[in-house]
Amino acid sequence: MSVAALALQRNKYRHLSDDEWRWFLQQVEGRERTADKLPTFASIPDWWYPVRLSCEQCSSELTAKYKASIIAKSQQLTANSRSTMVDLTGGYGVDTYFLSEHFAHTDYVEQNAELCRIMEHNKGLRDTGDGFREIAVHNSTAENFLLTAGQYDLIFLDPARRDSHGGKVFRLEDCTPNVVELMPTLLQHLTSEGRLMLKLSPMLDITQAIKTLAVSYLPLAWDVHVVAIKNEVKEVLLLNHNPSPVTRVPSITAIDLSKKDQAFVFTREEESAANSLPYREGLGVGFFLYEPNVAILKAGAYKLIAQRFGLRKLDINTHLYASDTLVHDFPGRVWRIKEQSTNQQSKIKNQKSKITNANVLVRNYPLTAEQLKKKMHLRDGGEKYLIGARVNGKPTLFWAQRWSE
Repeated sequence: MSVAALALQRNKYRHLSDDEWRWFLQQVEGRERTADKLPTFASIPDWWYPVRLSCEQCSSELTAKYKASIIAKSQQLTANSRSTMVDLTGGYGVDTYFLSEHFAHTDYVEQNAELCRIMEHNKGLRDTGDGFREIAVHNSTAENFLLTAGQYDLIFLDPARRDSHGGKVFRLEDCTPNVVELMPTLLQHLTSEGRLMLKLSPMLDITQAIKTLAVSYLPLAWDVHVVAIKNEVKEVLLLNHNPSPVTRVPSITAIDLSKKDQAFVFTREEESAANSLPYREGLGVGFFLYEPNVAILKAGAYKLIAQRFGLRKLDINTHLYASDTLVHDFPGRVWRIKEQSTNQQSKIKNQKSKITNANVLVRNYPLTAEQLKKKMHLRDGGEKYLIGARVNGKPTLFWAQRWSE
């Protein structure tokens, strides 16, 4: 029974107080909303769930496990030693749960007392194998906790991205806690080989964020991970590799967790040095058109993606690519081109008498998708694609079909 239907059955549960009834509904709704997102939690009897907003805002199991895998690769200590970590913005505790598997002791810090109560209960459910290890719960702000804290092998923060009026914010200095102001303190609480991981908004300007975080007397090499699921960026992770001046070149990883073997790893220097082939006019009907997944585009590998896969870039500001023959295992969408034209009044326009439905996309094109759809008298749907893009400076239209291997 859904929580909406259950909520109408209050008379059947008169033995419950109003508070108990609300808690009961919260547990049903929490499991209902997160069963697919957090299957491990859903499988644990007597697991407690927080209010709807916390369930909606928490990490998914996929992204939390990915964070844990990054730490497992970089962490020199093991959970059987004296390794320690702190999650300074604990929330529902999803990231805490999976990260803690790699540490002997974890401090969970959260200013919301109710979330702390839920964590105290859930961390005691020990029938989950290597789930929670030793976890101490602290009802405190990150800033206050750090006043008396020791040093850690991992400090993890997921700053709240809401202002005092509930509006969304994206700049680091507008989040809570203010990581920019807190940075010197955070670095003091890292061990000599400690790691600092920040989970940030998918809307983040990565380059600007790293500049904002720069500490002139203590430069950091931030590895970047752009994490997507089903071609939607879910979060941007920044991970530093040492709280001291370093010479190593940081890497950028763009990954869609719903696609196997589609991690694209590169450096800013590689992207700057890359040379992409220009689009060659007259590729002809039947050539292939490519669009990288959103993680790669967010990460900024605009030229390098073309160089690595031997593709031609349509235009310097059009992040679509072409090839005569199919490139297998491309990390993104692929179309087979049926027709193209730079003259909208010619044969491309004549196609509208044959096609009434199409999926319309525009990339660096003078019209919006809605404007182009209206101009071509098209309805949404069907198997055909009409793609508008600037090619070597010229607005161009392509009729295309999605290609799947």
